[in-house]
Amino acid sequence: MSITAERKQTLIKEYATKENDTGSPEVQVAILSERISNLTEHFKSHAKDNHSRRGLLKLVSQRRSLLDHLKKTDGARYQSLIGRLGLRR
Repeated sequence: MSITAERKQTLIKEYATKENDTGSPEVQVAILSERISNLTEHFKSHAKDNHSRRGLLKLVSQRRSLLDHLKKTDGARYQSLIGRLGLRR
């Protein structure tokens, strides 16, 4: 369900805005999106796992907050990020 350290490092390298960047909204949203997609796959075979579903809702809410912040501060970066991640908004 969680992502591996190698996958996390590749996401950080791909979405980093500068070297050693782990805290920018782009990196955080990319990591959250990966975790959300992993949990979504988990629910295809474990539909009644309500404890993990609560965690999924928290992750989605956290990603939404980061995207809202990014949209408010820099719309171009927001549009670029959702395009790269394939999010519909």
